[in-house]
Amino acid sequence: MVIFGGVAVIVIFVLLLGRFYPGSGADVLDWKPNHAALETQIENELDDIDQMLEAANERRRRRGRPELTERQLRADVAAEQRELNARREARLEREEIDQLLTLKNERRRAKGQPEITEEEFRASLE
Repeated sequence: MVIFGGVAVIVIFVLLLGRFYPGSGADVLDWKPNHAALETQIENELDDIDQMLEAANERRRRRGRPELTERQLRADVAAEQRELNARREARLEREEIDQLLTLKNERRRAKGQPEITEEEFRASLE
């Protein structure tokens, strides 16, 4: 009882100390969140974009092509991203159809029925 009572008193003391201590743990540790690091990182990324755009425009000027603006570059990237997403979706659809067709043909073989082709399977889905 003495041991459990002593542990309980220590736990209660620590909880009360944390509750009624003026300030916070951050004050005790002299810890201040560093928002400047995040701002610096953002500035560095924007500088990188500007430098890459300037380098690309330098190459375009040497070839006699018009310069790119940041807006055009972002639009090109967005269009390419849409194209990649569409290709990925088409690939995933093909893989899903192949898997379903394989399962369907396995069931048909188990029942003694002839296999169906991909065109027949797609027609049955529509």
